[in-house]
Amino acid sequence: MAKFKLDEIDHQILDMLIQNTRVPFTDIAKKLLISAGTVHVRVKKMEDAGIIKGSSLTLDYKKLGYSFIAYVGVFLQNTSQTKFVLERINEIPNVTVAHITTGKFNIFCKIRAKNTENAKDIIFKLDDIDGIYRTESMISLEESINDKKRLMHSIFSEL
Repeated sequence: MAKFKLDEIDHQILDMLIQNTRVPFTDIAKKLLISAGTVHVRVKKMEDAGIIKGSSLTLDYKKLGYSFIAYVGVFLQNTSQTKFVLERINEIPNVTVAHITTGKFNIFCKIRAKNTENAKDIIFKLDDIDGIYRTESMISLEESINDKKRLMHSIFSEL
């Protein structure tokens, strides 16, 4: 597949969509002084090229009562159990992210919980999965950086 070339208009469209995935194409068009049809066609091309993959909704977990964040490193008894363990981890809804990793841990997870007691219960569920040798947890005190735009702007400046 040929590399898809993005121009400045594409960059600006992506910038606005990252800020708010629900922004109407007509609003983007007005700001960029182009037609809504042009925005639609460009977004469709970026979707077809795989640059845009769906859209997402960002929840404020604190307002929903899930302000406790912990990261859990998972040690497996055997790396051949990775797929099985990930399938079991996927059954625990409080595990919001899981990565297969190199280095110290085999799998690295992010969990969201109501409080320390709830986090303990989630970690114990992880510990009970067949194939997990042990876990190591870290509590997040604060999410200091969560900026989807910084990397995008860096990538655009390289193009």
